[in-house]
Amino acid sequence: MYCLPALPRALAVLALLPAGGSALPAIAQQTDFDSPTDFSEMVTERLPAVVGILSTGPAPDPSPAIQPQLPPGMREFFGGPTPPTPQGPMRTQGSGFIISQDGLVVTNNHVIAGAEQIEVIMNDDRRLDAELIGTDPATDIALLRIENVTDLPHVVWGSSDDLSIGEWVVAIGNPFGLGGTVTAGIVSARARDINAGPYDSFIQTDAAINSGNSGGPLFDVSGDVVGVNTAIFSPTGGNVGIGFAVPSAVAERIVDDLQDDGRVERGWLGVQVQPVDEALARAFKFEDPQGVLLADVTKGSPAFEAGLEPGDVLLEIDGAAVDTPRDLTFAVADTPVGATVMVTYLRNGNRVQAEVTIGQRPDLQSATAQPDAGGRDDRSDADGPRIGVSVAPLSGELRAQAGIPNEVSGLLVQSVTQGSPAAEAGLRAGDVLVEAADVTLGQVETLRDAIARAAEEGETLLIRVFRGQGYNFVVVNLSEEVVSK
Repeated sequence: MYCLPALPRALAVLALLPAGGSALPAIAQQTDFDSPTDFSEMVTERLPAVVGILSTGPAPDPSPAIQPQLPPGMREFFGGPTPPTPQGPMRTQGSGFIISQDGLVVTNNHVIAGAEQIEVIMNDDRRLDAELIGTDPATDIALLRIENVTDLPHVVWGSSDDLSIGEWVVAIGNPFGLGGTVTAGIVSARARDINAGPYDSFIQTDAAINSGNSGGPLFDVSGDVVGVNTAIFSPTGGNVGIGFAVPSAVAERIVDDLQDDGRVERGWLGVQVQPVDEALARAFKFEDPQGVLLADVTKGSPAFEAGLEPGDVLLEIDGAAVDTPRDLTFAVADTPVGATVMVTYLRNGNRVQAEVTIGQRPDLQSATAQPDAGGRDDRSDADGPRIGVSVAPLSGELRAQAGIPNEVSGLLVQSVTQGSPAAEAGLRAGDVLVEAADVTLGQVETLRDAIARAAEEGETLLIRVFRGQGYNFVVVNLSEEVVSK
């Protein structure tokens, strides 16, 4: 189970009271809502198909390790991991549910990650060995098969798309090793993005979910599985009424792919994108913010072969509007590999269309830390307009120190003056300035010239930046009152 950091506590309570004896609004008087009072029959029928998962793996490396699947501020939140002895194994408990009579079991990827042995604990306390069929770390779904079994009780998928906010749901799982624990609550939100991965679209619920519930089912009142419990938000590590489940609309498709091929096939375009805010819209001379900006196009990718370039603004795929990076991620991932789609984009203010053949998404690369760089103090703003950065050409030594890939070229930012236009634009030490005003940067003088030209022509400078493992555009304000000294 993932555990998110705590939010600030609320400082005020809003009371809705009638004033001067006046009647409440009509909507507040409607109290005859249908609500279930007893889940016992449904739970009794479903309990035998909900299982505990016990995974055993090698003792973890005592040295710090990067965990790229975890979003910042989150940690894995398993049920009852036993501290390993110096030479002993690590055991982790979680939950799962059986979806076929021949023993297919759905759980979370993080419950069985790195496991050398997996046991399924049945509701009657039997322990059965299971083999791993496949995993999808991007959605945290894993598929197991219990060995040498038939006629097992199992549950069926429901439709998470039909869930409404406020609808009752029931979670069953193995919290703290207490198998068969049942809790109930409502759907608090849908399509929630918690920055856990590129395909976040969680059901949020206030049904109590605790350590060990990872991988367990979330049922609707009909007893169909509408979600796979995956994460909680908590200041203490325990339940505070904010839990998250992968919706069945996502999980069922992932499980089908894992059952067929042992892996998930997703469409791939080969671009890095960012939202178009008002500052970027002005820099690109758009009337209004629209679409998503291509910050980078991978060489040899489907987008590259179709002629797309950094700086293009993608508007539509097969006529469907692309308003956010999230829209693009889901649209491309859901397109079959090998399918041809029509993309519509803006380039230099002109609306352009191109056919793109969707490729197979490569494995996600692990993130690597990028240290702050030292080196010479070659300033970009020694003369003329100032933006407040100190940069140096990207020498071999600086490249190695900062961990910059060989294919990236430009000027390495060594420091940013607090309160400067560069700081206000979000530039920071360790960034690589790749282009400024459509000019490739290799020398400090080139950046100085680009700043001077942009200051004469307008109030902003558009810079393409490499940071960490990707590219993005930033807009630096060059208004006279900001940069003059």
